[in-house]
Amino acid sequence: MRIAYLVNQYPKTSHTFIRREIAALESLGHEVERLSVRRSKEPLVDAADVAEAGKTRVILPSSLLMTLRCVASQIVFAPGRAWRSLSLATRIGRRSHRGIARHWAYWMEAAVVQRWCKRARIDHLHAHFGSNPATVAMLAQELGGPSFSFTAHGVESFDAPPLVGLWTKVARAKFTVAVSSFGQSQLQRWSDPAHWNRIHVVRCGLERELLERKPSPPEPAAKLLCIARLVPEKGVSVLLHALARLRSMGLRFELELVGDGPMRGALEELARGLGLDAVVHFVGWKAGDEVRQEIRAARALVLPSLAEGLPVVIMEALALGRPVVASCVGGIPELVQPGLTGWLFPAGSVTELSKALQAVLNMDDASLAAMGERGRERVRELHDVERETSRLARLFATRAAQ
Repeated sequence: MRIAYLVNQYPKTSHTFIRREIAALESLGHEVERLSVRRSKEPLVDAADVAEAGKTRVILPSSLLMTLRCVASQIVFAPGRAWRSLSLATRIGRRSHRGIARHWAYWMEAAVVQRWCKRARIDHLHAHFGSNPATVAMLAQELGGPSFSFTAHGVESFDAPPLVGLWTKVARAKFTVAVSSFGQSQLQRWSDPAHWNRIHVVRCGLERELLERKPSPPEPAAKLLCIARLVPEKGVSVLLHALARLRSMGLRFELELVGDGPMRGALEELARGLGLDAVVHFVGWKAGDEVRQEIRAARALVLPSLAEGLPVVIMEALALGRPVVASCVGGIPELVQPGLTGWLFPAGSVTELSKALQAVLNMDDASLAAMGERGRERVRELHDVERETSRLARLFATRAAQ
């Protein structure tokens, strides 16, 4: 089966789970075309992502002449489809905070995608994220392109479902994928019950090699690790205030903060203001192997998000035998089980986060290792990329063919 994947930015450091999914599909014999709405503005630090960039067709910036040719072809040779697709874009745009003009731009992007899919003889188009990629995929189908499906991950869809036309996409897609049981519940919440049988859970997966690798024992150093985009919803400022509280109690620790984003400067200034500049290290993005080395060197992963789907980095930390301290949001409680695989705390609570971190720093190595082992078992049970991608492949074979 020839499948096209459409993502808003691909490849990207935080989208390695998509790369793994594509590789697993290709190992099953499917041909996968990579399409991206635009190039990532972040530098590609992983060699595998650099290789993926060479295989990916990017819509923006496209030649304006080429885009206009695709649009003109639709209007001339399929005026009915062109009008229905543009009308659909307009209806969604009226409700969206992005407005009608932005959705007309999505319609033009969809004309390019439809042309590319036709020339590549694509059987089915799958979008990752329920925001603009799913919109473009839906409009491309209306223009005469292949059937489509999409994976909804969390914040981008569930924070403002009316504004992204989520129920319309669920209704028109051949099927919709959630990456957690929480995600499935939110898709059900924002769709007609008549379509619930087409909503499926396919979890993001890790390579079997990682899942079967023997973990190293916890490091004796009081080192904590946070891996996150430096944006407001990741709650890094909450973490810094919690660390300042621990510092005032005389506890010794270090925090490695892997990631980057628009808030980096403000967060570095906050760390200095809290007297943490000697113990909090902002190191930017790192390649996959380097990230896993950082996880092994830490006692625990900390994720203080204010909103989430189910972060892949939690899976990686547990697979490597490290417990996780995380806020109780989204699908996180499906992996982080208090007292078993880590600690949960109410999102935004500096007090409760500092208590959890104090417990991490004071826990003996044997108890930490036991937590990590239970986390490994949980991830192996739920997040094997080969098993999860096989489920997705069956959906492509059955639902997309209907």
